[in-house]
Amino acid sequence: MPSSCLLFDLDGTLVDSLPDLTTAINRLRADFTQAPLSISQVRNYVGDGARALVQRALPEGSFDQEKLASFLTYYQQNLCELSSPYPGIREMLEQLHEYPLAVVTNKPQQMAAELLESLKLSRYFRVVLGGDSCAQKKPHPGPVLEALHQLKAEQQSSLMVGDHHTDIRAAKAAGVPACFCRWGYGNDGGENPEFTVSSVPELQQLLLSK
Repeated sequence: MPSSCLLFDLDGTLVDSLPDLTTAINRLRADFTQAPLSISQVRNYVGDGARALVQRALPEGSFDQEKLASFLTYYQQNLCELSSPYPGIREMLEQLHEYPLAVVTNKPQQMAAELLESLKLSRYFRVVLGGDSCAQKKPHPGPVLEALHQLKAEQQSSLMVGDHHTDIRAAKAAGVPACFCRWGYGNDGGENPEFTVSSVPELQQLLLSK
């Protein structure tokens, strides 16, 4: 029988990766004599994958595939220098051991898997899908539906948890309820998720009551 599952976004939901993303972006900008960006500036650029991040962080019209490749190389080199799970995330995942869990992120799949491994979080997740795992990335419903397929889970009894409107829109398009996390990098984009939480303990209470 299909079973319910919990799908999580990664950056800004489970893990604070903003410091390492900022380091990689500023290394790229330095290649082109661009002044470094602050963490708060980079925070406004994340949520839609590496391509969008690089496009937003460089002067208008200067993006190309070579710059994206350079950014990914820089980020790979410092993938987990300063990144860490948000306080309480590890303890929450321990409490959710009865649920099939998946990560559905727009970060490249290999980097997502390596980050989870480095932070000793990978053992909690049966499935990890990145922005390059499917033909489309969030907010397209494809990655959410693929995760449900791999976990043999039903849509309405599952939940997508994320900090960005891309998570909410992907969930809605896939027929999956969504939970918006206020502590992350994104915004709800005017969407109306089924649940909204402001802290990890509040999320844990919600998930353990499902």
